[in-house]
Amino acid sequence: MLRLFVLTLLFVLPLPCLQASDWPQWMGPNRDAIWPETGIVKTLPEKPKVLWRTPISSGYSGPAVVGGKVYVTDRVLPKGSMNPADPFDTKTKVVSTERVLCLDAKTGQQLWKHEYDCPYQISYPAGPRCTPNVNDGKVYSLGAMGDLVCMAADSGSVVWSKNFPHDYKVKVPMWGYCGHPLVYKDLVICLCGGDGSVAVAFDKKTGKEKWRALNSRELGYSPPTIISVGGKDQLVIWHAQAINGLDPLTGKVLWTFGLEPMFGMSIMAPRQVGDKLFAAGIGGAGVVLKLDPSGEKVTPIWQEVTDKVKGMATKPRGLYPVNMTPFIDKGVIYGVDQPGMLRAVELETGKKLWFTFKPVIGKEEAEDFKGAGSGTAFLVKNGERYFLFTETGELAIAKLSPEKYEEIGRMKLLDATGAAFGRKVVWSHPAFADKCIFVRNDHEIICVSLAE
Repeated sequence: MLRLFVLTLLFVLPLPCLQASDWPQWMGPNRDAIWPETGIVKTLPEKPKVLWRTPISSGYSGPAVVGGKVYVTDRVLPKGSMNPADPFDTKTKVVSTERVLCLDAKTGQQLWKHEYDCPYQISYPAGPRCTPNVNDGKVYSLGAMGDLVCMAADSGSVVWSKNFPHDYKVKVPMWGYCGHPLVYKDLVICLCGGDGSVAVAFDKKTGKEKWRALNSRELGYSPPTIISVGGKDQLVIWHAQAINGLDPLTGKVLWTFGLEPMFGMSIMAPRQVGDKLFAAGIGGAGVVLKLDPSGEKVTPIWQEVTDKVKGMATKPRGLYPVNMTPFIDKGVIYGVDQPGMLRAVELETGKKLWFTFKPVIGKEEAEDFKGAGSGTAFLVKNGERYFLFTETGELAIAKLSPEKYEEIGRMKLLDATGAAFGRKVVWSHPAFADKCIFVRNDHEIICVSLAE
């Protein structure tokens, strides 16, 4: 009887659509840049095995892949409309539309789309920045101008929506809303801005506000991040002035530590290893904090601060990423430093171990090379190897150690279409799912098999 009852429940109750091979949000199933699938290629072929290509419009946002569907966002300019010649122009309002697209993961065929009017007034107005978050049959999408939309994952029908500038009477950040929404238990946690509402938690089913917290002169761009301290979950919010630990269910602030990068550019997700927490940003603002088991105290192990006189001068220790979140493995931080090189440094001391420009721009350069500022490569670990998607549109496989960068293979996936400081780039985090890589530029999204 018990067995029959269990079998009946399996047929009656809705089963979660999340599978072991899914990539439901930015940086993967656990937001830790770990790709858990096996049976992946050992080396890369000369030419990619492209399973499909689908035209899309522009954006920095990466795709999410869940239950045989791909979710991605873009921005469409109507005929006759164009972006300002100066990418830093935030005064000119440009008529445009943001879209959330759902594609078949096997064919790339469009299954549904949700679109809405969204005039842009931000620097580098290419399109949305945030990867959709797919959870419990819903898709949560945050656009560059602050439109948070909850949709049914199977149909795209809107369940609820918010507009942060309107709802919280705030100004859109200079580079738009970039902090990827975090789904935690029954909450969706976002960076909003405004008086006491830097971080806001919404009921994921209804959109009702559950709590708000923190003040800051500028919002920043770092995604809400969950860590574990003393056996309890803690929410980390790094806004443009400080990094903060909060109770994720109530928004109560547990600790605050000043960490102020240049230009308000707190971007990377703080990374935890054991009782240590690392965060760093442009201009040489970085710290490794020791987390007290009480959850209410942090102590700096080492710290660097921005120098208003020397500006972007290189620091003697540490690394300071711009668009990517570093990976910490066996006491070593691997990340793309702001001049554009992949660098390895010791977590405990910040000591620099090695650097190489090859993963980022495809060639070696001297350490003082000036042509790859804000260089970007996204690191994802699979087993003992790393997959790096570079700003040149290439995919590389490499082994990383305290001694060196060892590249195993490299192949071209996409053309670099975005503009950045006189060069073309792709600044979109890929998804790894179904033994494939799903990646986009400003013209298309493609699926490439990485099956062994």
